Amino acid sequence: MPNKCDGVAKLKKLEQRLDRQFSVFGIKFGLDGIIGLVPVVGDVITSAMGLYIILEARKLGATRWTMAKMLLNWGIDFTLGALPVVGDIFDIAYRSNAKNLRMLIADLEKRAVELREVNREHMRAAAA
Repeated sequence: MPNKCDGVAKLKKLEQRLDRQFSVFGIKFGLDGIIGLVPVVGDVITSAMGLYIILEARKLGATRWTMAKMLLNWGIDFTLGALPVVGDIFDIAYRSNAKNLRMLIADLEKRAVELREVNREHMRAAAA
């Protein structure tokens, strides 16, 4: 059975492909910027991949607040990324998938620390 680390590792690979797989003159970009060049269809495809990251975050246990912020990032990327030419530049600069993955990791790490604290308190209470 896969664990959260495996799920996060899979999302990291996807994020890397979407947002920073290539570099030209020091500017990193990924498939999101390339596929997004195809009007309408490209934006729908890359938005679906971004939404997949959010749905997987939910399965991994992201909080509702983190999910809301991730959806907001995705919505901004989808809306502004759909604009011709300017949207393609925005996609490369904004990197919503990278932002969403950082938020997910921060959320999971925070909750892991909180869980460890609760477990320590429970063990202390049981020992007393």
